[in-house]
Amino acid sequence: MPATPAASLRRDNGLLGIGIMLLATIFLSAGDAASKYLAASVPALHIVWLRYITSAFFLLIIIAWQGRSVSLRTQRPGMHLLRGVGIIGSSILFVSSLKFLPIADATATSFVAPLFVTALSIPLLGEKVGWRRWLATLIGLIGVLIVVRPGGAGFQPASLLPVCSSLSWAFSLIITRLMSGTESPIATVTYSTVFGALLMTLLLPLHWVTPTWEIALVGLFIGAVSTAGHWLVIIAFRFAGASLLAPFSYIQLFWAALFGFFLFATLPDVWTFVGAVIIAGSGLYTAHRERIRAKQVAA
Repeated sequence: MPATPAASLRRDNGLLGIGIMLLATIFLSAGDAASKYLAASVPALHIVWLRYITSAFFLLIIIAWQGRSVSLRTQRPGMHLLRGVGIIGSSILFVSSLKFLPIADATATSFVAPLFVTALSIPLLGEKVGWRRWLATLIGLIGVLIVVRPGGAGFQPASLLPVCSSLSWAFSLIITRLMSGTESPIATVTYSTVFGALLMTLLLPLHWVTPTWEIALVGLFIGAVSTAGHWLVIIAFRFAGASLLAPFSYIQLFWAALFGFFLFATLPDVWTFVGAVIIAGSGLYTAHRERIRAKQVAA
């Protein structure tokens, strides 16, 4: 782990941070594509369990390799459990949607998470949200309606699953923000991953399917690429700030569409892209307003 301060790394290695973020979107989309492949015949609980077990395995190896340099001390174990529940709920809901929806549609809808963070920050963080951020949130929700198209001929109730997944993910982000002052990133990732693996193991008998070698291997692939993707995101933020990296995280929609076309012969229609652009734009504006608010508070 480099000893250079994070702020210096962000100033000097912005292009490297962007490159790492772009690489992360490929890994994350590949994990979603593999999840969709399994979702046709394997319950979502099993897919998420395979992902968590593999992620926990790799994570524990990393911790063992780094040895005493890793601090897992925590002052807020209950918050870690809440964060874990939010992430697990988000994962199960999103993977469940992949059985019915094209990857690109589910990915585009999931971009609404930052807008839910804005809404949840009021009751959970006590923040004041100005009219500009509320307007951006409203516009983003209009984008979701364009993607989902409730009442239309092609509407599927499963389209609401990525929306609920985003809400659960936004809850976990709020909890992460609440813990950021006292908990280290490695402790936050470790506890949520290990807790997720344990909880999913307990839930597994509710929907048991005897795994074949194919299921096991694809599950290992999902866990490996998902873990790599999330770690790459963490590394990217060491080299560049959120405001610089945020636009490039939306490139994941491109990879989702590409994997969907080559693996499942599906392409999102033009309205999915229109809705995704609106959602992404509102999310980026919300991030911009939060950055301005943070500067005002710091001043």
